[in-house]
Amino acid sequence: MINNLIDFYLKSHPVTIGVLILLSVYFIVLNWVFFYRFFSLNSWLAKETASLESLLLGAVTVNENSFLNKFIKSSNIISKEVLQLGMLAATKEATKGLSILSIFASTSPFIGLFGTVVSILDTFTHIGQASGSMSVIASGVSDALVATASGIFVAIFAYTYHQIMKRRSYELVNYLQMQSDAILARKV
Repeated sequence: MINNLIDFYLKSHPVTIGVLILLSVYFIVLNWVFFYRFFSLNSWLAKETASLESLLLGAVTVNENSFLNKFIKSSNIISKEVLQLGMLAATKEATKGLSILSIFASTSPFIGLFGTVVSILDTFTHIGQASGSMSVIASGVSDALVATASGIFVAIFAYTYHQIMKRRSYELVNYLQMQSDAILARKV
């Protein structure tokens, strides 16, 4: 196994190695962003669920832990505009990290493809210099395709994480909207 990795490293073009390092960094960052945001959104969603439940059971206003609470406290009167401002701020906060996941999902296949193209060009250069046997071609192409596979691998995780986070953010904003509507309905 170690010998195969060393052999791959020695045969690969420096650009391909750079592409694999970049995709590794992408993978580490996207996992960090996802897990950090996922657990913080889950915690936030639990607070908003409890707040909505208390409103539905007859509470006059949202819980202390609700995101809307600071907007309600900052105003002398509870109005649709104040609650809408809270909703906009919550949407901005809930969707943090989605951009980076989206960028990683869309760019990592192209980065992998770039590494593959450079490796294949390098393989053709070596074929021209040596006697072009099929083993040289097969070895070079298989090594080159590692970059494409890596790019697709990272993109799959980035896209999946993006969709999960987008759905969680949507659920959170809906809970806040339901709390807003409940507060405004009591006011009338």
